[in-house]
Amino acid sequence: MKPQTRNSRKAETDTTDISPTQLFTAFAAKRRQHALAYLAQKPAAIQLGDLAEYIALKEDDPSYDRYQRILVDLHHNHLPHLRDARLVSYDVETELLELAVDRDVVAPYLRLAEREE
Repeated sequence: MKPQTRNSRKAETDTTDISPTQLFTAFAAKRRQHALAYLAQKPAAIQLGDLAEYIALKEDDPSYDRYQRILVDLHHNHLPHLRDARLVSYDVETELLELAVDRDVVAPYLRLAEREE
């Protein structure tokens, strides 16, 4: 599969190979599904805290403690995985992240994930 990636830092579009295995692995965790669904809705980069808040609400536990645990889990587990799969751009210093591929790449997988819920 050769999805079109997008990068807000440059105008041209790159083509990157993302294997089906990488896509299926990315969608194997519910928090990664939530992250990709949220990022697919956003036209620009978002703060990590906004994503953590969204996931806390999706998990029906918007407490501060849960929010903090989600932040740590995203930072150390899920975002590196999505970044390695070249699905998400994540700047650790600014804590900004955005979808690194066109929405069309993840849309079919998001529809399948929604059916499961």
